[in-house]
Amino acid sequence: MWASVCKSLALRMQLRRASVGKMPPALLLTLLLYASLQAQENSFTINSIQMEILPADRVPNGHNLTLQCLVDISTTSAVRPQHQVLFYKDDALVYNVSSREHTESFFIPQARVFHSGMYKCTVILNNKEKTTQEYQVVVQGVPNPVVTLDKKEVTEGGAVTVNCSVQEEKPPIYFSIEKVELDTKLVKQRREKNSPQNFVLMEFPIEEQDHVIVFRCQARILSGIQLQTSESTRSEFVTVQESFSTPKFEIQPSRMIIEGDQLHIKCTVQVTHLVQEFPEIIIQKDKAIVATSKQGSEAQAVYSVMAMVEHSGYYTCKVESNRISKASSILVNITELFPKPKLEFSSSRLDQGEMLDLFCSVPGTPSTNFTIQKEDRVLTRYQNFSKFAEERDSGRYVCTAAIGKVVKRSNSVQIKVCEMLSKPRIFHDATSEIIKGHAVGIACHSINGTTPITYHLIKATRLFRSVMMNSNDPATFTDKPTKDVEYQCIVDNCHSHPQLHSEILKVGVIAPVDEVTISILSSNEVQSGNEMVLRCSVKEGTGPITFRFYKEGEDRHFHEDILNDTQAFWYKKLASKEQEGQYYCTASNRASMVRMSPRSSMLTVRVFLAPWKKGLIAVTVIGVIIAALIVTAKCYFLKKAKAKQKPVEMSRPAAPLLNSNSEKVSESNVEANSHYGYDDVGNDAMKPINQNKDPQNMDVEYTEVQVSSPEPHQALGTKATETVYSEIRKADPNFMENRHSRTEGSLDGT
Repeated sequence: MWASVCKSLALRMQLRRASVGKMPPALLLTLLLYASLQAQENSFTINSIQMEILPADRVPNGHNLTLQCLVDISTTSAVRPQHQVLFYKDDALVYNVSSREHTESFFIPQARVFHSGMYKCTVILNNKEKTTQEYQVVVQGVPNPVVTLDKKEVTEGGAVTVNCSVQEEKPPIYFSIEKVELDTKLVKQRREKNSPQNFVLMEFPIEEQDHVIVFRCQARILSGIQLQTSESTRSEFVTVQESFSTPKFEIQPSRMIIEGDQLHIKCTVQVTHLVQEFPEIIIQKDKAIVATSKQGSEAQAVYSVMAMVEHSGYYTCKVESNRISKASSILVNITELFPKPKLEFSSSRLDQGEMLDLFCSVPGTPSTNFTIQKEDRVLTRYQNFSKFAEERDSGRYVCTAAIGKVVKRSNSVQIKVCEMLSKPRIFHDATSEIIKGHAVGIACHSINGTTPITYHLIKATRLFRSVMMNSNDPATFTDKPTKDVEYQCIVDNCHSHPQLHSEILKVGVIAPVDEVTISILSSNEVQSGNEMVLRCSVKEGTGPITFRFYKEGEDRHFHEDILNDTQAFWYKKLASKEQEGQYYCTASNRASMVRMSPRSSMLTVRVFLAPWKKGLIAVTVIGVIIAALIVTAKCYFLKKAKAKQKPVEMSRPAAPLLNSNSEKVSESNVEANSHYGYDDVGNDAMKPINQNKDPQNMDVEYTEVQVSSPEPHQALGTKATETVYSEIRKADPNFMENRHSRTEGSLDGT
């Protein structure tokens, strides 16, 4: 509670500080604390609060204005509590009072525009507060401004400072001041300014046309969103005095002026003693200044010259000082003594060696003295001049005619003497060959001849380009030929001779190799034994062209041709499987880069056998296979027979084997055949033989022997192993008979 009490006390102390500034702080604090405690002990409420504006919410400027705040408070105390009443304008506190009354007033004496705005009042009782709505107050009208001047008399070129003020109002104020000619009521100058003060100072210059002037001032003030304007207030009169008079002309001689008379043009002006700076006097003819005077004992300027007809015209005299300028004009007429001479000539353009004739004349005055000149050099003092023209005679000519002191010049004449051109020479830089599309400079030159010289370059009977040279240097043309072409120069100048032609210049152009292509005549599939032809061609290229044929995978070319043609061929009369593969070719000439010869794309060629060759090879292979099979089979049977005969021979007594060579060989063969037959039929083949023998009469032993024999599929070094059972018999009287029967059975294969 004490915190809120202290806060309320602080606020109230702040609000009443203006009205109770002289009261001792201790007494003020005691009174406020007492009032607050009294209010805390009793209950109260603020029923309503409203504002009244007297006499109305719109009042004229300078009238009194009263704002009343009506407060209705209910309380349980017998004594009305003390409350604070605060008045606000545009949310800014303008007045506050502590009161026990129902009504409190804020009085504004002589209200001004700056008092206009939105007003409201607030009542504060302890920690309770209530505010009225906002009321708009408008103070209408701006007081008439006061205008004062720093001087009432002023000289032309001077200045007047005008002070315009509205002392009753607060800035910003927008001022408008006008400078008015009293006699004509014409506004000669108007200036405006927004001043941060309630007055403004403006300086106005005094011009030469000013006589009696006044200044009018008007003030504007922004009130809310409305701009209010005062009445115009006029200053006192200001009298303007001349600093100098309007200039006057004096012409001598005053009679008719004839060419040769001395002409005097004088301009005078009256200057007042009040002027601080002496004016400048200027005499002009048209816009050219012919005489001037800035100071002197007499205010005048003089222009003196021997009169000529060209001096006729309007002359203007100006007198200027600072911002003041006055002028007057006069027309001067001068009578012509004799007309302007005329220079006649045979021709303005002559060929070297032709006659140059000049004649100077003045109509009606034969006693005139004449002179003919080229630039500043006198050629003759007679009326005419003739000579054979040379190139150095080109130039500008003029003639003069004189009677007494009057000398007149004719219009100048430009004469051109032309030297004939020499036959032009055409050439170009031939140190290197010209490649298609590259620039080449063609030069034309005619050593002799008057400039300017026009050079025309003809390319293949058509005009290519023209150029004009103002010197005797060669004319150079740049071209980019794409094929062999002929050039010729034609020259021309001011000489009457017809155009001259140069010799014809033939320029050879080397076309680089372009678009190399490889192809095969016929089909990409070539039958073995047929002819195979490869062609390497280029779309464009100047010969000789080097063609090279390559096979993929090989570093070096296999064929080369150097031809003045755009294609080359490689022939193979009898193609074989060796020619199968991928091919490409390159082509180059003098215009090609050494290491960048254009090459073609890849061409794939396949070589196949003829059908009859395939059949012959098949028959040959089959025949070889059959022969091999026959030989193999024969060898196989022979080896088997030998293997079968060998065991039988091993069972014979040694003596009979050695007695007869023929018998040994025969038995050996039979044994071999017996071996092969036995091997084919196996043990079962032997059984019939054994069955016919008496087991009691035969004593037989079998021995197992490993025999190697070539197989038909292993004829080249591979051997098979066979098992042969050999019979070993004991000596028997019937040995030969049994042996013979076994051998026969073995050959039968049984």
